[in-house]
Amino acid sequence: MSKTVFVAGVGVISGIGNNTAECLNALRNSRAGIDKIKYLQTVHQDTFPVAEVKLSNDELAQLSGFGPGISRTAMLSLIAAREAKNDAGIQNFASLRTGFISANTVGGMDKTEGFFEQFMANPAKGKLRNVVNHECGKVTELVADELGIKNYISTISTACSSSANAIMYGARLIKNNILDVVIAGGTDALTRFTLNGFNTLMILDTQYCQPFDANRRGLNLGEGAGYITLVSERVATGLQKAPYCTLSGYCNANDAYHQTASSPDGTGSFMAMDGALKMSGLKPEDIGYINLHGTGTQNNDNSEGTAIKRLFEPHFPKMSSTKSFTGHTLGASAGIEAVFSALSAQQGFIYPNLRFETQIPDHPFAPETSFTQHADLNHVLSNSFGFGGNCSSLIFSKLPA
Repeated sequence: MSKTVFVAGVGVISGIGNNTAECLNALRNSRAGIDKIKYLQTVHQDTFPVAEVKLSNDELAQLSGFGPGISRTAMLSLIAAREAKNDAGIQNFASLRTGFISANTVGGMDKTEGFFEQFMANPAKGKLRNVVNHECGKVTELVADELGIKNYISTISTACSSSANAIMYGARLIKNNILDVVIAGGTDALTRFTLNGFNTLMILDTQYCQPFDANRRGLNLGEGAGYITLVSERVATGLQKAPYCTLSGYCNANDAYHQTASSPDGTGSFMAMDGALKMSGLKPEDIGYINLHGTGTQNNDNSEGTAIKRLFEPHFPKMSSTKSFTGHTLGASAGIEAVFSALSAQQGFIYPNLRFETQIPDHPFAPETSFTQHADLNHVLSNSFGFGGNCSSLIFSKLPA
């Protein structure tokens, strides 16, 4: 068994960049990816700003190597997962026990929507090839085949905590000596179903979102993919470059409060963070930075903030929501934020919370508003809290000097 799980590689594509370097450059320079809808065909094109990946389907097909008939969700996944695999630089990858644990919430729905639009107009129309990859699991299988991973493949779909749970599952597979290497994270493309669903919940912002601001109005949706390559101690010793950090703690908790709302007292959020700390053997004061779930909705930020106050008072870590850059990428969000958190643990990065102006009166803390590097960080907490009370927290820890 491997007592320690290492993060050996990272890969990401989002509204702020097509790879890790581009995303980090945007984070450094406070350049958000939120803008007017360009690629998604919707009646809300001029109503709701979103953080789309700045590539058309044809451009994504060229970059990923998939054909343009494959869903946008799968193309985003392959681009980020392949970067995470290559970044790890594992020379004997094919000879190891490898796994791909990928999360998403929409599957190939972007293609399915096109099919039904044609089919409903004329039952003799509609391309059936656009629905064969509809299922969430099919997206994972398509990408796993391209990565050459056949030992263990699984799909996680637990709303906004999906990628965090995929990463937790991958770590458990390594710790229990079932696999040597796991590429874990998630992907999601913007679809009309997603946009319309969140609009029905009345939590979308018609302006750029302001997470953890007293005057926040709601969230901006986004799309993208983020993966980390997890390896065992044995594999880590043979790497040509040092791992980024360790995944030292994680926890999934559920307060079963409501189908979509977080509990006002932050019970699920508190249990997830507290459980991750206990697993890692850390105390609250050991955490130097929190990558907040921070969606920008009234309910979520109040709930998460209440839990943070309960757990960390009187000594609060630095914190911010990178969703102010990427939008809320749903099933991909925890994977994207895991990449940012791993870089934070390794290099001492603290990211700005864009557009923050006014502190929430009940919160005795405020998010950071500027980029910091070389901060004295040893442990970074990343929060992802989903619908149905599905709350997950991950802790990334700096390697000893």
